[in-house]
Amino acid sequence: MTEIASLFRRSSLRAASDAIFLLRSSLYCTSTGAVVQRGNLQGKEGKWLTLPPFTSSIDPSSIGKEILHPSSSNHEREPTTALKWVLRCCPQLPRSLVQKLFRLRQVRRESSSSASSSEVQVQQHQRRRVSAKTVMEYGDRICLPITVKESQSAERPGYCTEDEIRFIRSIELYKDPAIIVVNKPAGMPVQGGIGIRKSLDALAATALRYDYPDPPRLVHRLDRDSSGILVMGRTQTSTTVLHSIFREKTVGASVNEVGTSDRILQRRYWALVFGTPKRPEGLISAPLAKVALDDGKSERITIVDDRQNPSSQHAITEYRVIKNSDHGFTWLELSPITGRKHQLRVHCAEVLGTPIVGDFKYGWRAHRKWKPISLSNHNRVDEYPESNGCSITEKEPTLHLHCRHMTLPDVAHALEQLQFSSHQDLSKLGRFNFIAPLPSHMQRSWDLLNCGPVEEILGSQSS
Repeated sequence: MTEIASLFRRSSLRAASDAIFLLRSSLYCTSTGAVVQRGNLQGKEGKWLTLPPFTSSIDPSSIGKEILHPSSSNHEREPTTALKWVLRCCPQLPRSLVQKLFRLRQVRRESSSSASSSEVQVQQHQRRRVSAKTVMEYGDRICLPITVKESQSAERPGYCTEDEIRFIRSIELYKDPAIIVVNKPAGMPVQGGIGIRKSLDALAATALRYDYPDPPRLVHRLDRDSSGILVMGRTQTSTTVLHSIFREKTVGASVNEVGTSDRILQRRYWALVFGTPKRPEGLISAPLAKVALDDGKSERITIVDDRQNPSSQHAITEYRVIKNSDHGFTWLELSPITGRKHQLRVHCAEVLGTPIVGDFKYGWRAHRKWKPISLSNHNRVDEYPESNGCSITEKEPTLHLHCRHMTLPDVAHALEQLQFSSHQDLSKLGRFNFIAPLPSHMQRSWDLLNCGPVEEILGSQSS
């Protein structure tokens, strides 16, 4: 009797756990325009959330890989499974929750033959359980429990003032059906967090949404104090493609890519640093790892020996000197081949020995002897009335690191072509070249150091 009672308690706890899971999943929302239908759920009359019919075998992740490596891509792309289709249609649902729905056998599929029928009885007869690895066929519809229906409160965008909307739209550099590109100002956090009231992604969800059903999503990151080009995806598909491009760019990076102009994804940062590198141009290949400080209360990135630290990540940066200065500063152009956290800041400070001006985290030693540059004959204070950062004339200069140039593939055109045929040659896909003007505090430092017109530097790069 004791064993039977124990078994009953365990089964009851398991059932309760499953019920709590389904209840919690109702807190998440989808953005698919799904249809609620009556159905039979576990022998009882219930409702289903029916996703849009499957119409394409395009896997955004594989498309991103093919765009980045067209010569080595396999044109027979991987088929789309039921799990991938649900994640694509329901980007707000965490992957772990979707996987658990499949494990609990709570996901159904309507075959294409039943999708065209208006008879509910036929739909009920054709609606069958489906596994996560089941390959989708044209016209198939996935049905989820109604507990994952859209939550209106969770989908409601945050409040933005008219001034905030005008400001966010004023920094927009480009938009098409797939992406939005902005020139992020220094000091603005990209994502929300503890102590952050407004972030760029939160403001963009309202100001840059326009008539799209979903808000734009971040594709990569910029440090809070850095500035420059930031790319966001306008749809879940384009976001996944761009995520794959940025991720594969880092994972598959090698020193063989240095100096090549045909890289499908290129980023060039401008930075003002203390001192001058020993060589006017070169390559930095130094692995990075995270180190905890103050009993885990803070952390920093540092150079490590990858043979002794299994958690290290390879990081490659290409650099060249743009302009030297009589005041002991140097303007550098930094091209990250990989995309690691604080990669450029650590490589400049610990490898080149030239920390970036305004980087008090990794260049604190250089800033201990900091003396603001006197204006002397430069009476240009009124030329920068809207500066939201501090130049080299201030006691605490703002970080002088700016993503000035980015080359990006035309994802919108690729997705448009793949709508007609999944067998498209993406090796000749067009590219965009975005340029973001220097922020006012860096432009002021540039002028104070008598570096000449910025256009001359850009001209020498293109020649």
